[in-house]
Amino acid sequence: MMEFLANNWTDLVSAVLGLTTVFLAGRGKVSNFWVGYVYSVFLFLLFWSLHLYASMGIQLVAVCINVYGHYHWTHPDARRASTDGTLAVSSLTFREWTLYIAVLFFVLGMIYSLLVRTDDPQPVLDAICTSLILMAQLLSAQKKTECWIVWLVVNVTNLVLYLKAGLVFMPFVAGLYLANGVWSLISWKKDERNS
Repeated sequence: MMEFLANNWTDLVSAVLGLTTVFLAGRGKVSNFWVGYVYSVFLFLLFWSLHLYASMGIQLVAVCINVYGHYHWTHPDARRASTDGTLAVSSLTFREWTLYIAVLFFVLGMIYSLLVRTDDPQPVLDAICTSLILMAQLLSAQKKTECWIVWLVVNVTNLVLYLKAGLVFMPFVAGLYLANGVWSLISWKKDERNS
């Protein structure tokens, strides 16, 4: 058991940091960003060790989105500030949804065109998941309730993929993400109504 943990410590720490980050974000805690920075570093190292360079590169984008979200949550404009001075929860307008969907399809096409040239066995699914993850991160950075809807789609997709791949621990982690996503969506909707 100790050898297993020693060989997979980056994976284990990454899973714990990821669960912590999502848990804190779902509760609207700004500290989720500090954990998120460390989480991105561990994921970068994990994917580097596995030679998963696309997943490794996405961590650089994730850090940029994290910095944007951290600043946005702690320095909202007066119209979007909650009583404690942080960013208030809100929903997307129809126009914002349209823009996000258009950008999603553009990013999806870009990622797919890169993955289709590799030995990736599921380039379409990988491209969809990666695009949705980026969309969910951006929505979370803006404290939009729809981020949790997108995360739910990502979590269900990942859960199915992990089960099909025969993984043991990752389906459990995806299940915890899924449960947290449901709870967080309900919680953020409640916060939005109260503000």
